[in-house]
Amino acid sequence: MVTPLWMVNRSVMSVRVGVGRRPARPYPRSVTVTVEVASQATPELVEAFGRLLPQLSRSAAPLDADALARILGHDANTLFVARAADGTIVGTLTLVMVPIPSGLRARIEDVVVDEAARGQGVGTALTQAAIDAARRAGARTLDLTSRPDRDAAGRLYERLGFRQRDSRLYRYAEQ
Repeated sequence: MVTPLWMVNRSVMSVRVGVGRRPARPYPRSVTVTVEVASQATPELVEAFGRLLPQLSRSAAPLDADALARILGHDANTLFVARAADGTIVGTLTLVMVPIPSGLRARIEDVVVDEAARGQGVGTALTQAAIDAARRAGARTLDLTSRPDRDAAGRLYERLGFRQRDSRLYRYAEQ
């Protein structure tokens, strides 16, 4: 089950933007996108992640209903889904908010838009929904990372007000 944003904040975020750049898309050249907050690990959501997650990461393990339920059930996470006019889930974004001694911090993770729906405003709608939710929650900052080869994503984030920071990013991973 997904909870439409209007049930959360009394306003549905629907955006009609974008002109497709790829000729063979199953979605119209301009698409109406509705962003919702997912609340249950439905078969539809499991299927959507089965289709979308490989477009984000070749190394990410597939998610089953139990894995999605754990993600959805974690207090720090808000999972946004974007639907095309026909109801198909065409993108997802996870907003993680964590209270730490210096204040509430928010982070955008795992943004993925179906290849067939890219360039049509889906990423903009998802990111704006996350910005609005973080702002309503009182987050002091909202951070994200994006691989350098994702030029379109970088332009989108800068257009929405994100700025690159001089920072060292470290990662510890078990070998």
